[in-house]
Amino acid sequence: MAARVLVLDDSRAARQFLCRVLRQGLPGGTEIAEAEGVGMARRLLGLDAGADGRAAGEAAGFALVVLEPATADGEGARLLADLASIAVRKIVATVHGDDEHLRAALRLGIDGYLLKQDPQDVWIDALRQLDNGQPALSPAVVRRLMQFFAALGPGTTGANGDSMAPSLIPAPAHLGHLTARESQVLTYLSKGFTIREISELLGIRWFTVNDHIKAIYRKLDVSSRAEAAVLAAKQGLV
Repeated sequence: MAARVLVLDDSRAARQFLCRVLRQGLPGGTEIAEAEGVGMARRLLGLDAGADGRAAGEAAGFALVVLEPATADGEGARLLADLASIAVRKIVATVHGDDEHLRAALRLGIDGYLLKQDPQDVWIDALRQLDNGQPALSPAVVRRLMQFFAALGPGTTGANGDSMAPSLIPAPAHLGHLTARESQVLTYLSKGFTIREISELLGIRWFTVNDHIKAIYRKLDVSSRAEAAVLAAKQGLV
């Protein structure tokens, strides 16, 4: 069965661009549905009429949602938040490359963050990485991530003695209070595996994996895969 992708953007030109690069960057046979507004996207996802998130995510059958959170009606960000608990991959496609927008998206466990101003070949390469289990990231976002990985060394301070730790990721925490299963899930999560892939690797249901991820986030006091991956790397899990 062909994978189904939903594109949400209230700009017709942006949707045309996104559909074009998706067809080139994703495997042949991918089915793409377009939504010009959040209301239409919710109907396609089965999220209107107060549907249960888990059931809606299963019933809709979408493998990937590509969306601009900064919609004209202001509801795009809320939809992205609602999708956080659903087993579907999510890519933010936006013109906003600042820390504030990036931080908000990372905290919702996205699988990619790409800028509309990126060249078409950058998009295609990033989408192919996503299909191989890697996050789809704009070069500008990769540079930002490298900056706060580089700044995570212990005792890093500026000339005035203030911490230079990046604002996007919280200070490291001890992982000893995670269960053995949660540590396994965190390891796979940090390596870029999807929820469904982790469920297959561990032989458990996907929603059980999702429950473990919620417990991991709560115990580590983080809100996204990227933040959890940093802590896992600091503790040598990946």
